[in-house]
Amino acid sequence: MIIDIFSNLINRIGIIMILAFIVSKIKLIRNLVTKNNISRNDKLILSMIFGMFGIIGTYIGIPIDGALANSRIIGIIVGGLLGGPTVGIISGLIAGLHRWIIDIGGFTTIPCTISTVLAGIISGLLSKKFHKNNNKWLFAMITAIIPELIELGAILLFSRPFDEALKLVKIIVIPVTVTNALGVAIFIAIVDSVFTDQERAAAYQAQMALKIANRTLKYFRKGFNRETALETALETAKIIKDMTAIKGVAFTDKENILAHVGLGEDHHKSGDNIMTSLTKDVVNTGVYQVAGTKDEIGCSYDCCKLKSAIIVPLKEENETIGTLKLYKDKEDSITQVDLELALGLGLLFSTQIELSKIDYQSKLLSKAELRALQAQINPHFLFNAINTIVSFTRTNPDRARELLIHLGSYFRKNLQKNVEEVNLFEEIEHIESYIEIEQARFGDKLNVKFDIPNNINCVLPPLILQPIVENGIKHGILEKIEGGNIEVKATDNEDETVIVIKDNGVGMEKSFLDSLFDNKLQNDSIGLINVNNRLKNKYGEKNALEIYSQVDKGTTVIVRIPK
Repeated sequence: MIIDIFSNLINRIGIIMILAFIVSKIKLIRNLVTKNNISRNDKLILSMIFGMFGIIGTYIGIPIDGALANSRIIGIIVGGLLGGPTVGIISGLIAGLHRWIIDIGGFTTIPCTISTVLAGIISGLLSKKFHKNNNKWLFAMITAIIPELIELGAILLFSRPFDEALKLVKIIVIPVTVTNALGVAIFIAIVDSVFTDQERAAAYQAQMALKIANRTLKYFRKGFNRETALETALETAKIIKDMTAIKGVAFTDKENILAHVGLGEDHHKSGDNIMTSLTKDVVNTGVYQVAGTKDEIGCSYDCCKLKSAIIVPLKEENETIGTLKLYKDKEDSITQVDLELALGLGLLFSTQIELSKIDYQSKLLSKAELRALQAQINPHFLFNAINTIVSFTRTNPDRARELLIHLGSYFRKNLQKNVEEVNLFEEIEHIESYIEIEQARFGDKLNVKFDIPNNINCVLPPLILQPIVENGIKHGILEKIEGGNIEVKATDNEDETVIVIKDNGVGMEKSFLDSLFDNKLQNDSIGLINVNNRLKNKYGEKNALEIYSQVDKGTTVIVRIPK
């Protein structure tokens, strides 16, 4: 008889297992398993769901000598372990009161009702430990044994006649306890495994999205404007197509197709107007759309083989500027994994577009600062240079001619506003032209030495070194009656080029040096401030100017240009 009970209970538990799989598809259950916050109303709904499982367990019970061998506590314990005390208690009350009201099973009604409620309380109280436990199915199985033994003990205490109660307990104690414990463990294992697989799939797609974003970063760094969007869209679409099982990938702006790679590229061509009504909806609403059929996609081309699609917006400052579209060749084939991948890529690409815009604005700011510096330097230097050259026109015409050549060379290099980088030797030529004119003005008071190896390999932003040299001359050397020396030395290392500008001028007080880049000193140190900001903007904080100075001993400025 015990074997028959085992067999019948296991068959009925199979129904619960089917319900477990169905439950795993419910979003509220997913939130429980993933420990997301749920509202009171959600907990009430979950309590009703698990309470209903308890009621189903009662109805599919096996009648035995005026009682029921049932699987009622499976749903209650699972609800309590997953949902905590609230869900456990309420679902236990629902199933327990139902057992008491309908009075199925004769003399075991009261102990079964009590044990059902206790099962909800016990499992709810153990919920926190359950979620922290690595072997959740084993924890759940052990938990299920406790209320089952309580129920059997209650039958012996409250059911009469005692002889019939004892006989019933002897028959059902092993099959009911074992099968219900196994049922709870299997229920938990099914739910947990489903979400574990989903988490793995989501993690894989997240990793895939990051790999795609990493490979496409060099294109998005160029921006997503009229000049760069076509190249960015085409190369990115190719990368997505190559790295995924997606059949077709497309990018659009608000009105036109930028690129379409894979299935459908024969009629969805770059430069054409957007063909699908679904894409237009995404552009207008800024909300992603999923299409499961060709009609939902809305392509007007009769022979179009695109059957399913996920279309996500690309945004810049919350404004939709285009779309990313992933297509498949079968209807209703867009999975949750595909959706997560598309949404992840859309978010990453939107972020990259924002960063490219910030980078572009930063470059514009850097160029504006450079133009401001040039505007300030040129008038003063030009006025002094012309006066110097005028003084040589009668006394030394050849020297005046040389100085005019140097002045022309200086301004020609100084006006290279659209050049982002120049060779170090070009920058040195710029300094030499400046030095020639300054030495003509100050004679022996100014001596400059260059130590630049012929094989050095370095490119740097223009107009970086000249302001430093000029600062050393004006505020260091020329402040001394006897003048002084300036040395410009470059060393080429494996990771960087180190350029040192050293003078033996009057030097600076420590307090002045510490506040050199303060706004209060803008008029005295605008050249150094600009150079310092440009270096930090291009290479980072670690490549800011290094300045060392001592009063009456001079100043050393170190510039580090990474390879």
